[in-house]
Amino acid sequence: MITRGKRKRAIAIARIKKGKRFRFIFNGLNVDEMENEYLKQFLYLPVVLYPKVYEEPLDIVVNAKGGGVMGQLQAARRAVAVGISNYFEDKEALKMFYSVNPNLVVEDVRRVEPKKDRRRKARAKYQKSYR
Repeated sequence: MITRGKRKRAIAIARIKKGKRFRFIFNGLNVDEMENEYLKQFLYLPVVLYPKVYEEPLDIVVNAKGGGVMGQLQAARRAVAVGISNYFEDKEALKMFYSVNPNLVVEDVRRVEPKKDRRRKARAKYQKSYR
């Protein structure tokens, strides 16, 4: 099962298939070996919420690119949540994920507004001084 998740400029592709034992790999690194506990728990949220994952050995491999670290993690988390519900063909899982955190199911469509001509940023204008 292959699913995609997006957040800002980050895109994550999750591949979920049957394995010999439970494995969760993010960008070539085993999630269990990550040093940052917050990031580890952030990625594991869909797996913890859906206990059927532990009954059947799965290989979850996520590759993310673009954007920053948190954007990649949020995109990966969405891809894993949708991938798990599609793998087990359980539409109730999507509703449960949505009730916990809507960003687990729905992609955030907000993007950065482009900078305009003769302005400092997208909306900020240069200040004038009359002294």
